[in-house]
Amino acid sequence: MIAFVTGPVAAVSPTTAVIEVGGVGMLVQCTPQTIAGLRQGEPARLATSLVVREDSLTLYGFADDDERQVFELLQTASGVGPRLAQAMLGVHTPDALRLAVSTGDEKALTAVPGIGKKGAQKLLLELKDKLGAPLGSSGLVGAQRAAAQGPAPWTEQLSAALVGLGYAAREAEEAVAAVTPQAEAAIASGGSAPVPQLLRAALQTLNRAR
Repeated sequence: MIAFVTGPVAAVSPTTAVIEVGGVGMLVQCTPQTIAGLRQGEPARLATSLVVREDSLTLYGFADDDERQVFELLQTASGVGPRLAQAMLGVHTPDALRLAVSTGDEKALTAVPGIGKKGAQKLLLELKDKLGAPLGSSGLVGAQRAAAQGPAPWTEQLSAALVGLGYAAREAEEAVAAVTPQAEAAIASGGSAPVPQLLRAALQTLNRAR
């Protein structure tokens, strides 16, 4: 089990990062929020979970241990593999998922690509006693801060996140355009574009369009 990796960031893409560990480049699958907090050439520490298959070894990386723990707990539900678990964390913070499960919020789960209404209902039942209660607002604030300080403007971060979640570039552009007024309103009020919230809104727009 590889619990974490530490080292300079050798490369970054919308869905992966390469962390140099002892002269070896470790390819790590990451959510858009985690990617947003990385800078090529700068040191980083990612909590990790190694998924072993007959024909592959895949390392998933997270901003902290809480994200990793939720990632692993999500996979205890039937039908949830590492890719879907990562997609859920790409849309919601760990606390947002805990809140959704504890309150029976189907809409929050169906905002994740690949989860329909029946799937959401099943997940709510299976995860009810596993994720626990929300730990507080710090997780969401941290995700917003990391996204706001990302290496690219919010439009590029959001577009890259949507493409990383499996949407076509054209769909991503349309979704970004749909949430632009929300972003501009946040910026006009003296803040910055809250990418995690915009990502959720963009996904809802895409789900309605399909």
